[in-house]
Amino acid sequence: MVFGFLGGEFVDVITWLDETRDTMVWRFERHGNAIKYGAKLTVREGQAAVFVHEGQLADVFAPGMYVLETNNMPIMTTLQHWDHGFDSPFKSEIYFINTTRFNDQKWGTKNPIIARDPEFGPVRLRAFGSYSMRVGDPAKFLTEIVGTDGEFTADEISEQIRNIIVQEISQILAKSGIPVLDMAGNTADLGGLVTTAIGPKVAEYGLSIPEFYIENISLPAEVEKALDKRTSMGVIGDLHKYMQFNAAEGLAQPNSAMGATMGAAMGVGIGAAMGAGQAGPWGAAPAPAAPPPLPQAGAAWHVGIDGQTKGPYSEADLATMAAVGTLTATTLVWCEGQDGWKSAAETALAKLLKSAPPPLPKT
Repeated sequence: MVFGFLGGEFVDVITWLDETRDTMVWRFERHGNAIKYGAKLTVREGQAAVFVHEGQLADVFAPGMYVLETNNMPIMTTLQHWDHGFDSPFKSEIYFINTTRFNDQKWGTKNPIIARDPEFGPVRLRAFGSYSMRVGDPAKFLTEIVGTDGEFTADEISEQIRNIIVQEISQILAKSGIPVLDMAGNTADLGGLVTTAIGPKVAEYGLSIPEFYIENISLPAEVEKALDKRTSMGVIGDLHKYMQFNAAEGLAQPNSAMGATMGAAMGVGIGAAMGAGQAGPWGAAPAPAAPPPLPQAGAAWHVGIDGQTKGPYSEADLATMAAVGTLTATTLVWCEGQDGWKSAAETALAKLLKSAPPPLPKT
């Protein structure tokens, strides 16, 4: 912020350079000095200068350089009852108004908005976003909002603007009738409705809202989790096929915990399916299962063939082997309780050998 004064007690140069980026109004400090008649006033682009004399708004100056004389201050002339060329200092307050955009102002709903969704019924919504504001009417902004504040920042009015936005968006979301699942695709249209609704209200403060954005409309966390589950089920599709696929993957990895679990589950399922398949028609009781074969009596024999142990074989098997010549009198055999390997002729198998035909004579 820069101000200068030249010569004695009178201010001769009036200007303002803003380096804060958040100051909306700054009052030119006279430090007890009067403003000289004919002083130079410089109003830069993005600024306006408002003269207040004895508590009454006198003039508003757009960007440009002015010499404070009677011919370009008709209202001041009327208030002061100056005559043309009357060279006298006057004491008035000069307020510089920043008319540029103040961007990235945040807004959000502190409490959820109750709305009726056509698919889910009553829902609680939260929303947040950003907006920009600017002074459209410097005189009205000074008289309605700033008053005599010597330095007014954007933070001092942003809370009030947020309250106006939340009030309007609550009504718009509640009455929109747009399904929750479709709101993300309609944020631009909803933002336009909010901008139109709040326009007249902020205009009463001398402000305008050139940009307004709805960045997000969300449901409570627990509802979003339920919605995620519903989405997952939609992605899965046929639940039965999905379970079969998971079971197959689990069996493909038998060493994993999932494989063991899925294997056990599949075993139970297959058993149940087999039981169901054996049931009679119309759910009738299944036919009695055939009895298992009777256990075969006799010892289990091991046979030494070509230096390797074969078996165990039953006596019926060995009788067949004797008939085809695989089991001979010299074949070594062993069964439980026998003291080491013996030739078949030395054991109870000798009876099988007698029934075997002798070898054909050599011709």
